[in-house]
Amino acid sequence: MNPALQGLLTIVIGVGGCIGYFWLSNQVLDKVIFPPKGANPGRNITRANMVRPWLFLFPAIVALGLYLAYPVIETLRLSLTDRDQGGAFVGLANYRQMLSEEKFWEAMRNNMLWLIVVPAASTALGLLVAQLTDRIRWGSLAKSLIFMPMAISFVGASVIFKLIYDVRPVDQSQIGVMNAIWLQFEGGIGSVLFLKLLPAVILAGFAAAVAYVGWLLARPVFGSHPPGFRALRLLAGAGAAWLVILSLRSILALVSVELAYGEPQAWLAIPFWNNFLLMVVLIWIQTGFAMVILSAALRGIPEETVEAAIVDGANPFQVFFQIKVPQIMGTIVVVWTTITLVVLKVFDIVFAMTNGQWETQVLANYMFDKLFRANDWGVGSAAAIVIMILVTPILAWNVWNARKEMR
Repeated sequence: MNPALQGLLTIVIGVGGCIGYFWLSNQVLDKVIFPPKGANPGRNITRANMVRPWLFLFPAIVALGLYLAYPVIETLRLSLTDRDQGGAFVGLANYRQMLSEEKFWEAMRNNMLWLIVVPAASTALGLLVAQLTDRIRWGSLAKSLIFMPMAISFVGASVIFKLIYDVRPVDQSQIGVMNAIWLQFEGGIGSVLFLKLLPAVILAGFAAAVAYVGWLLARPVFGSHPPGFRALRLLAGAGAAWLVILSLRSILALVSVELAYGEPQAWLAIPFWNNFLLMVVLIWIQTGFAMVILSAALRGIPEETVEAAIVDGANPFQVFFQIKVPQIMGTIVVVWTTITLVVLKVFDIVFAMTNGQWETQVLANYMFDKLFRANDWGVGSAAAIVIMILVTPILAWNVWNARKEMR
């Protein structure tokens, strides 16, 4: 069958089926089960109105049960069985095997690194772009260009950046943008300035910003806050301290390293740093999403508060950080957590660019390798359960926060 005709038939049957279901179910409810006549017409109408919402919810409940609840239960069952033993129940053996593998801990470590860098960078860049583009005449065009990567699939974006990072032998022309630029440096003052001093200054600025945020988080720990609140602040402060130490170590390594000038580099094969090159792809895509949401939030800020701050003598930085950002903090948190969910499930970029090689493994790619390459459904399903456990608290928090705002 022609794909266009098949798509049209699917739409007609789907929409027609929904309309037919709702019409027929209401007819049966009102005329057969609870007809508004007889000895108690009022009671029948009340009962029909109590049942009617469930008629509308029934298709969604069936779909959720079929495509969400059943896969979760089946995945949990598979994680407790062994394929080599004919699907025999083995308890937590798959989880113990998974926890004993170095690749799993590599994936966990990389996922945590992605969780720290990508949501922070995407949200910060999106907020910066949203603020700056609202102040220029061609801001709408700039927003359109920055949002455009959202229309590209993760695999398509990965192919683009794989060409940017491409490496060819020394005697061939480099088609990769990074290597074409890299080969222009020969160790002179320009090399020291752009490849050592400038990155060191950026890392130092990042370390200072993280240290300041960590101090703000850890300072009120000994106040009158609930124990759980204190624990979260201490955890965030410890994470900030770890990032500061990592940044300072990176600065020392950057200053002391002997760079291989004149030799094209296989960027995606350089451990640790290749993870950041992969993160750039997701940041490039998600910045547009963050920009659109945060731009709408910035436009919703009452002009009176901004004008009052300007009259009181506040400079543009004070207006932005002390007036605007606090008023849209709820939106910033929602954007942050939404990108965090995307990061926890990231697969396409790693699969298309490195396939988890050179210490770039992530949880979703680890799960794929176990399920479809090693044919080990037990450990693969256990990895899927781990991903679900990591995602569930963020989903629950988003639902709780949305309900609180509605109230």
